[in-house]
Amino acid sequence: MPFDTTDLLRLALGALFLVAGVVLYRRRSGGDNGSYGSQSGVLLLAVGALLIAWVIGGLFAHPTAAELGR
Repeated sequence: MPFDTTDLLRLALGALFLVAGVVLYRRRSGGDNGSYGSQSGVLLLAVGALLIAWVIGGLFAHPTAAELGR
């Protein structure tokens, strides 16, 4: 499955979301306990993972002939 320019841009955007999610998640919160974590970081990680899975074709259904009733 060859990738065209838009697929490569989507793949790069997904990787950017993953990196931004890691950076946001690993940044210390300003609280007294000094814990890690950010809801926006987790959201960026999830969106980046879904975008990459979509670009490489992991979210497309490919039914077999038996499932189609042939």
